[in-house]
Amino acid sequence: MGATLIPGLRSPYETVGGIVHFGRMLDKIRLNQQGKLPPAWVELKGAPEGFDGQCCRFLRINYDALEAEALKGGGDEELITWAFAHGRKPVDYEIETWNGFLSRRCWRDRYTERLHFRLKESGFPIDAALTMFDYIDLDEGRALRRGPEPAVAN
Repeated sequence: MGATLIPGLRSPYETVGGIVHFGRMLDKIRLNQQGKLPPAWVELKGAPEGFDGQCCRFLRINYDALEAEALKGGGDEELITWAFAHGRKPVDYEIETWNGFLSRRCWRDRYTERLHFRLKESGFPIDAALTMFDYIDLDEGRALRRGPEPAVAN
C-alpha cells in the first residue's frame, strides 16, 4: 500500500507561513514543471474545489498567478510573502481556523464518503484514516498523524 510515492512532495500538514497545505501546493507546482506528477493530478491542478483552489481562495490569490510566480524560482518564504502581498495576510485566529478546517476535511462532513472511497480504492481499511490529510500521508508512506479524534460517549 502507499501507492502514491512522489519524492519531494511534503505532507499537507506541513506549514509555510503558518498555513497548512501551502507548501504541498508549491511542491506540486514545481514537480509538475519537472513532469513528475501523475496525469490525473495535472488535470486537476488548481481546481477550485480541491485543496489548492481552497487555499488560494482563503488567501485571495489566483492559482495561475501563484504558479507563474513559483516557477520563477522563489523559495517558500518568498512565495508566502508574495501571496500575502497579492491577496491577503490572514490574522492568527483566521490561520488557526483555516488549518483546523482543512486538516479535518472528510471527518464527519459531506466529504466523508469521498475519503472512504479513496481508502477502499487504495486497499486500506475504512478506519485507517479519519481525514483526507491522514489519508494522503498514509497513501504516501508517511507516519500517520491522527487528525481529530471522535468524541467519547459516556
